[in-house]
Amino acid sequence: MNNLKEDEISEVSIITPLHNAEAYISQTIGSVLHQTYQKWELIIVDDVSEDDSVQIVENFSKNDARIKLIRLRENSGAAVARNTAIETAKGRYIAFLDSDDVWLPEKLERQLTFMQENNYPFSFSAYERIDENGRSLGTVGVPKKVNYKQMLKTSVIGCLTAMYDTSHFGKVYMPLIRKRQDYGLWLKLLKQTDFAHGLQTSLGKYRIRRDSISANKMNTATYNWRLYRQVEKLSFLASCYYFSHYAVRGLLRTKFPTFAKKLGVMQ
Repeated sequence: MNNLKEDEISEVSIITPLHNAEAYISQTIGSVLHQTYQKWELIIVDDVSEDDSVQIVENFSKNDARIKLIRLRENSGAAVARNTAIETAKGRYIAFLDSDDVWLPEKLERQLTFMQENNYPFSFSAYERIDENGRSLGTVGVPKKVNYKQMLKTSVIGCLTAMYDTSHFGKVYMPLIRKRQDYGLWLKLLKQTDFAHGLQTSLGKYRIRRDSISANKMNTATYNWRLYRQVEKLSFLASCYYFSHYAVRGLLRTKFPTFAKKLGVMQ
């Protein structure tokens, strides 16, 4: 692996929304602390947690000033939490890590090297899926690159792997919708660059939870449709076209998961 010199690059701002994740947040923070690249800030925005999540984060932040906690006054959803963190961010690069996911130790170093050496402003990577107990559910492969129209057919970018360069885009925020806001951000970014580039190495672990907001497939599909029509302003026919691709890929994920993994459509 190529060595990345920390004095040649601005820091990374890591965006983490938090809501009732006391069982996982220590592992998430630990995976950032153990990064081989250490020039980062971790901005955690609590969306009115009712468990001990905040206390756990405060214990970490007392020992490391790079870990910053912001508390929202009312429950506002992941989009508001993430946008609040982006607004506060000071790093050149914006990366995302949810409060129940984890990164592998070389995630930042490998991805930053990939972006710097190739002058890529927007990148993502393969990742592993795990269950609530951390058991592997297989690796999700990704394409080498994807453009806006391809992304409309299905989101191939795992949020925990995405990173964009503010020196190219400026700060770009998520649309204020309750679900699929990360997908909306990827589409925003792809309107400003030709491609997002995929790193084939798995760099993180995405946790599948029974109570996950994305567990309700019908509800998620509804928000996908709203994203096409209300956020992207696509025509009814264009929305039908892209939604049909989304639906077929959903069928592949459910009925033919091995084939779906090869296509990189396991999200």
